[in-house]
Amino acid sequence: MRCYLAVPPLVVALLLALALAAQAAPFTPARDSDVVERLPLASDPSVRRVESLRKQLAARPGDAALRVDIAQRYFDLAMAQGDPRFVGYASAAIAPLAANPGDNADYWLVRGLIQQFSHDFEGALTSLAKASQLDPRAPAALSWRAAIFMVQARYTEALAECERLAPLAEPLLGAGCSAYARSMKGQLQPAFQDLGNAVKAAPQAAPPLLLWQYTRLAEMAWRLQRHALAESHFKNALALGITDQFLLGAYADFLLAQQRPGEVLTLLAGWERSDILLLRLALAGRATGDARTGEWTAQLRDRFQAAAQRGDRLHEQEAARFELDLERNGAKALELAARNYEVQKEPRDAEILMRAALAAGQAKAAQAALDWLRSSGYQDPMLSQLANQLAAQGASR
Repeated sequence: MRCYLAVPPLVVALLLALALAAQAAPFTPARDSDVVERLPLASDPSVRRVESLRKQLAARPGDAALRVDIAQRYFDLAMAQGDPRFVGYASAAIAPLAANPGDNADYWLVRGLIQQFSHDFEGALTSLAKASQLDPRAPAALSWRAAIFMVQARYTEALAECERLAPLAEPLLGAGCSAYARSMKGQLQPAFQDLGNAVKAAPQAAPPLLLWQYTRLAEMAWRLQRHALAESHFKNALALGITDQFLLGAYADFLLAQQRPGEVLTLLAGWERSDILLLRLALAGRATGDARTGEWTAQLRDRFQAAAQRGDRLHEQEAARFELDLERNGAKALELAARNYEVQKEPRDAEILMRAALAAGQAKAAQAALDWLRSSGYQDPMLSQLANQLAAQGASR
């Protein structure tokens, strides 16, 4: 199955609610220096750096710039590592600024990032618009607004943000933004060609930016059925040496689709802490008969059940895939996929809705995804095949 990611290094799933949830009563430390919990991955230099900054904050609790810096670093760690606790730490770092944020553009930017993690997309768009208004020459808020519009399948609005972004950002960032949006609107081949040319013209671009563009190129090549080229782009992204769970998830899905599950086990070894990647490990384990599959499946079941008990709807796309591909429960998968599609409408959300509808024998339940596929002009042979299967199923009833 495919992994379509809209957010830069897309898009796209980590949860603020999971980060903040706990079964016990909440504990509020009396001082910033109090230790609430030891951070995971303590050997990571990025984690050690942010811990050092937290110690500085204990001496300067009124330093707004330091709070925002810490929050941004935690958010970056969440993006890279897939550990949702980091989002909770980011939220806690900026919480004291909420009462009087003033004209702090960086605060509004980080606030918007946290909101989009919790799928409060409209709140995030508002916060990011505020950040852009306060700092109109900064490209980050525009880039993230474009990403959110992509998640919502609002491609015209995404392209408008990309156009605003282009004169403010590196050429490769602007080119990537517009190419990705255009690829969703029936312009896959020219968008792929334009982005490829832009990458070739920017060999010295920052590695995180190159990672994003190589991942986009890989996804586009995959949709074009150019599998060898897609794998080449995935490997170019991996060769940059940047830890990024979204890249790992996308490449794992590619390998699963190519019937190479053994390589997924190697690629994702040690990534059980990420729900997104643990799901891929379990799928690969089932395909290979790996002895760990039962334990991985049990871990996922516990995590998704705990989220459901909290009323947490933020991982419903992954939960739907779990129910469909591991639990073989088409009806439950369809329930989750349909609810998820009310909130976010990336191609992967449409895919799981269509697949679940087929499995449950309820073709009409996927009508929203079929309408999107038809109206957007989105090009992907696999989704077109699913649409044909749904049409045949509907006609036979």
